[in-house]
Amino acid sequence: MGLMNIMLFHSTFGLRPAVLQAADRLRSAGHEVWTPDLFEGRTFDAVEEGMEHKEKIGKEELLKRAVLAAAPYSERGLVYAGFSLGASIAQTLALGDDKARGLLLLHGTSDIAPGVTADELPVQLHVAEPDPFETDDWLSAWYLQMGRTGADVEVYRYAGAGHLYTDPDLPDYDAEAAEATWRVALGFLETLQTGS
Repeated sequence: MGLMNIMLFHSTFGLRPAVLQAADRLRSAGHEVWTPDLFEGRTFDAVEEGMEHKEKIGKEELLKRAVLAAAPYSERGLVYAGFSLGASIAQTLALGDDKARGLLLLHGTSDIAPGVTADELPVQLHVAEPDPFETDDWLSAWYLQMGRTGADVEVYRYAGAGHLYTDPDLPDYDAEAAEATWRVALGFLETLQTGS
C-alpha cells in the first residue's frame, strides 16, 4: 500500500503557520497533504474573532468549500484530518465519503447525522482533558454514536493541556502533549497504509 493522501483542515484561527508545520511533518513521513484555506486568506489571533468570521461565512458555505477542496482527490481514498473546527468538518466529510481511508481528529468532533454508517472507518481523536469545547458528557455520547456508525474509534486524552495544544503560537500550547499526539497520529497513519 502506498502512503496516505491527507486532507487537513484548519481551525477557527484560519490557515496559520502551525497548520502548515503539521502538514510538513506529515509530508516528511511520506504522506501527500493538502491544506485548503476555507477562510480565503484570513487568519485570527483571538478565538472570538475566528468564531465571528466562521458565523459570517456560515456552516453550509464552509462545508461546501471543504467538499470542493476534497473532491478532486477523493477518488484516491482520503484520510480526513483537522484541528478543532477543521476536525468537525473532516468528520462530516469522512462520514459522507465511502472511499475515506481514515479520520484523524485533533481537538474537535462534530454531530453525527442519524443513520450514517462508516463501516470499520479507522478514527483517532486527540483531545485535551478537560476541554471546554469537548466536554466529557459530549465525548461519551459522541464515542457511542461513532461506534454505532460502525467506525473503529480510538480516543486519546491529554490532562492539563489547553484546547488547541498542538499550536506552538497559542497560549494553549503544550509541547509534551503535542509531541505525544504526533507520535501516536503518525503511527495511526502507518497502520492505515499497511492496511492492518
